[in-house]
Amino acid sequence: MGGYPLQNGFRVIGAFDGLNDVDNIAGSLSRAKQRGAYTFGSLSFCESPLHTDEHYVKTTEDLIKRADVDAIMIKDAGGLLTVDRIRTLVPKLKKAMGNRLLELHSHCLTGLAPLVYLEGAKAGCDQLHLSIAPLANGAAQPANQTVIRNLRGMGFKVGTDDDAIDSISKHFAHIADVEGKPVGMPVEFDAFHYEHQIPGGMLSNFREQLATTGLSHKFGELLEECARVRRELAWPIMITPFAQFVGTQAVLNVIHGERYRHVPNEVKKYVLGYYGKLLGPVDPDVFDRIVENGSKDIPLKPSIPDPLVRKMRNRYPTVDDEELLLRMMFAGGQVDQMLKDKGQANPSIVNASVIDLIRTLAKAEKPGRIAISRSEFSLAMSKK
Repeated sequence: MGGYPLQNGFRVIGAFDGLNDVDNIAGSLSRAKQRGAYTFGSLSFCESPLHTDEHYVKTTEDLIKRADVDAIMIKDAGGLLTVDRIRTLVPKLKKAMGNRLLELHSHCLTGLAPLVYLEGAKAGCDQLHLSIAPLANGAAQPANQTVIRNLRGMGFKVGTDDDAIDSISKHFAHIADVEGKPVGMPVEFDAFHYEHQIPGGMLSNFREQLATTGLSHKFGELLEECARVRRELAWPIMITPFAQFVGTQAVLNVIHGERYRHVPNEVKKYVLGYYGKLLGPVDPDVFDRIVENGSKDIPLKPSIPDPLVRKMRNRYPTVDDEELLLRMMFAGGQVDQMLKDKGQANPSIVNASVIDLIRTLAKAEKPGRIAISRSEFSLAMSKK
């Protein structure tokens, strides 16, 4: 660790950029390193003609050269890695990294992640990001229990506390049973996912948006449009915020029936380079339509933004660092509302006995639910 004290328990700090533009994250990673943190730089993964193994090797080399990160993480938010791709990618990254650790983070959206993790370990990945069943699988990471069992069967030594994992798993399985929550389940392979690459949460939002406008029958067309928009916008990686940019533009194109007639401000800023360097050119015709139909208030050439900390300190000169951090993360009047609501929790409810909680539920005008679990005792009540 460096010569600066780390406060509030943080010891590991990482950063990722949706464009893999190292300019966007090198400064924060270098600063964290100077403060004594263990740092990792992320490689945002996707499949496209631009996101080659060579691209990820170059990004890795830049992260090491410019930020001296302690580790590299493959961040596969879309669950797009395949067994064949992990076999070529990992050895090349390890060669560029020297003795630094390589982490693998993927999701089970295509059903391939459990196999990809095993091949990643064989190829040289040092750490695997897993989840605990019943929270694993589905849109989440592969399950601890299954992957660990398979790794051991392959001859790997895995130093995990199996009893603790089983205990945590039983705890969440019980919560799911008592509260009627869904559990993570393996998903079927869907080759079309590699075309649109839309995250799972956005897919459900799309269904709701189309249903609201009476266009549920256009769901398949919308996914096709997402794939087309993504190609035209130089293959952005479908993670925040670029997944939202592509998805919103596709929705507007489908609902209004004329492509790029309505252009969100963020899409125009993206193609103009406000969010960083694009890996390839935007389709020329689409670029012209976006510039023409987007807001005229957005300058064609991005300017360098003012340093945020200085700007916020000037705007809120009397607040402490805790409040300042909140105001950096939450826009509008959200922080004012948080401060207004602070301390308004009713102590008589928070510290009430079981009997008092039941009486409170019985008196409630709106439907409610109480679930209590203690060792061998559990109680669940709801008011219809």
